Amino acid sequence: MPTEFRNEPFTDFSNEENGQAMRDAIAKVQSELGREYPLVIGDERIKTEGKLESINPANHTQVVGRFQKATKELANRAVETAHETFQTWKNTSASDRADLLFRLAGLLRERKNEMSAWMIHEVSKSWAEADGDTAEAIDFCEFYGREILRYASPPPLTKIPGEENRLEYTPLGVGAVIPPWNFPLAIMAGMTVASVVTGNTVVLKPSSDAPTIAYKFFELLEEAGLPAGVVNFMTGSGAEVGDVVVDHPKTRYVAFTGSKEVGLRINERAARVNEGQIWIKRVVAEMGGKDAIIVADDANLDDAATGVVQAAFGFQGQKCSACSRAIIDAKVYEPMLEKIAERTQQIKVGDPRDPKTSMSAVINEKAFKTINAYIEKGQAEGGRLVAGGGSDGEQGFFVEPTVIADVKPLATIEQEEIFGPVLAVIKANDFDNALKIANDTQFGLTGAVYSADEGRLERARREFHVGNLYLNRKCTGALVGVHPFGGFNMSGTDSKAGGHDYLALFLQAKTIATKVGATTNASAEKSAAI
Repeated sequence: MPTEFRNEPFTDFSNEENGQAMRDAIAKVQSELGREYPLVIGDERIKTEGKLESINPANHTQVVGRFQKATKELANRAVETAHETFQTWKNTSASDRADLLFRLAGLLRERKNEMSAWMIHEVSKSWAEADGDTAEAIDFCEFYGREILRYASPPPLTKIPGEENRLEYTPLGVGAVIPPWNFPLAIMAGMTVASVVTGNTVVLKPSSDAPTIAYKFFELLEEAGLPAGVVNFMTGSGAEVGDVVVDHPKTRYVAFTGSKEVGLRINERAARVNEGQIWIKRVVAEMGGKDAIIVADDANLDDAATGVVQAAFGFQGQKCSACSRAIIDAKVYEPMLEKIAERTQQIKVGDPRDPKTSMSAVINEKAFKTINAYIEKGQAEGGRLVAGGGSDGEQGFFVEPTVIADVKPLATIEQEEIFGPVLAVIKANDFDNALKIANDTQFGLTGAVYSADEGRLERARREFHVGNLYLNRKCTGALVGVHPFGGFNMSGTDSKAGGHDYLALFLQAKTIATKVGATTNASAEKSAAI
């Protein structure tokens, strides 16, 4: 039996040995940039005429990897192959599937710095952010491996005389796994291994902004002993590939993490019953957020300012859990704003390969333009720029960490998800008003409250309508097994990734009742003969 689950520790890069190991990994990855990678369907590696390139956001002249554009025919073939493979993979024992995940976790530990170095280049994560992403991927493997063993043990049922009853969990079938680029290893790995360990098969379509790290993970799956066809690797456009896989009548479920707009579109398409389909497709969706940190008038302002800035600007604010709104009581508004601005101005923006860099480029040109437009919009609607506001797109897609004060409730940047390093600061009349502002959004993913008053914290527990609420700490940094993650309203289906309920989303329960003492004549005759 495996030991009790423990979260993977983060790497201390102040240790020279660890720092040198990361520098070596970065050098190794740099020597492999620009390589071409195939589609993988079953045991076949496929190249197509159409190509797409993954670009380094911090140096948009640098190609990280070249990938194939799958056709509709290939996307259909991937689902058919996954369906065929499911007929045997579903019969693999839970313990064998768990062992696969434990071997995979071991390989990820061995290549921890290398996997992080790929993310440093492909999505401009800092050393610490990339290391945290890899650690979370390891956690998902270890946690879900243990979880499937728990699900494999029949749960207790109410006993009645004359019957033996049990409930067992069975896999669903073929899953379309559509992960985001912002946690290109952790979330992609988490949804994939949750599918695999529960006995399902997968068509994995990574984000076109982060396909290289997904392919490197796929190679580790193969090295860990995953049979061909259990996971099929598919790159291409959403319209050309994603829609085909979602719509296919043999696709049983869709696991998606990404924007609200795409998530709703997937949910709508999955709800249609296509010819030959004999089930209602299940959708597991984690979408956007417009997350707020409330700072009450009795809060420790230094702690609150540090938490707000870390949550707002970690990985350039490109987290669905990021603090994009700081709602501050009027009594402490100005001193709190000053502390936030001071800490924001200390953030070092630069090349993510530099260990001293704490913030780097945003993901692509479209995001760069959109974020800058929001900064302009925030000021045009009456916001006051107190930090940042600048950008440089000449070599990479760099946007300064930006704080806009005096933002009014219901203003554009107070309501719409920006997904970039922009913090809207709103003044609240009191704690009641702060809670009202925080809840007045279509989203409900994460939130935090800084206050020394237990009564206020208890009100937040009851009334702050988010899936992940944090008290006197930042609203980012959920740990597998510690903070099951998922949100309310337009933030998704509250799937609670990294929690004890998560694997149930990839399983269906079957109840089996057996009448005690009942045998057929043939069975009785056979028993007598023996």
